[in-house]
Amino acid sequence: MAKRDGKKDDGTRDGGAKPERREPSVRELLRVPGGERIDLASYDAAATPGGPAGKAVGLAATAALGPRLADLQERLYASSTAGDRRRVLLVLQGMDTSGKGGTVKHVIGLFNPSGCRIRAFKAPTPEERNHPFLWRITKALPEPGEIGIFDRSHYEDVLIARVRELVPRSQLEGRYGQINDFEQSLADDGVTLVKVFLHISYEEQRSRLLERLDNPEKHWKFNVGDIEERALWPAYQEAYELALERCATDETPWYLVPADRKWYRNWAISRLLLEHLEALDPTYPPGDFDVAESRRRLLAS
Repeated sequence: MAKRDGKKDDGTRDGGAKPERREPSVRELLRVPGGERIDLASYDAAATPGGPAGKAVGLAATAALGPRLADLQERLYASSTAGDRRRVLLVLQGMDTSGKGGTVKHVIGLFNPSGCRIRAFKAPTPEERNHPFLWRITKALPEPGEIGIFDRSHYEDVLIARVRELVPRSQLEGRYGQINDFEQSLADDGVTLVKVFLHISYEEQRSRLLERLDNPEKHWKFNVGDIEERALWPAYQEAYELALERCATDETPWYLVPADRKWYRNWAISRLLLEHLEALDPTYPPGDFDVAESRRRLLAS
């Protein structure tokens, strides 16, 4: 940045030492700007912002995050036994093949599964359709001390519902405000929302669908309807742009993760979770008993 007098501002004053340069966090690099029009075409789905230098390094870096993530998870759960209501909810959204399931497998695998609550949302059941659209979401929320993972979420009700015109447009428009109010209520109750949009390119999706067709062991993952959905790609991109724009707040922002490179996707989401957990900084609760006396009695037994 240049000063008004044209001299370069290098951060020093009167010959003082330059301040240390802080590298931006992944939260800062991937956060979707709030209150701005979003153009997904302007984001490179193969980019690796802030990431390691290549796949091999990235895989090793992701694995190295495991012990720290597991430690923070244990501390979060331990603190809940003393009444701490805080918990984390990772919301995964993205086009088919963008890696929602892969994230659950490779990233959540770094945690203790007993402290995770994973829910994949499919088409609403008849019972769910008889309730407001947020009803089934509320029932699946993580308990205090847990890490929740949503593979798809309440955003389907402003995504596929918009593209397929499943509800009247007037009703659809009201859902964005309902979602914001709902997420704010979660934040007020101690839920840290990590909302991730997995940004995959049109070309990469075709490649991944072809892999499923060419490998008989992956035929179970292929749905002929995926080809039909590709024809609606522009409409889905617009629906995502609106969701990212209208439902990004200071307390519940969106993070856009380039997802063409699977190794980067896994590293970036692991880092996002680590940074959010470190910000929470949960602590082990103190014991409510006499440690010395308990030790004496145990040794005497």
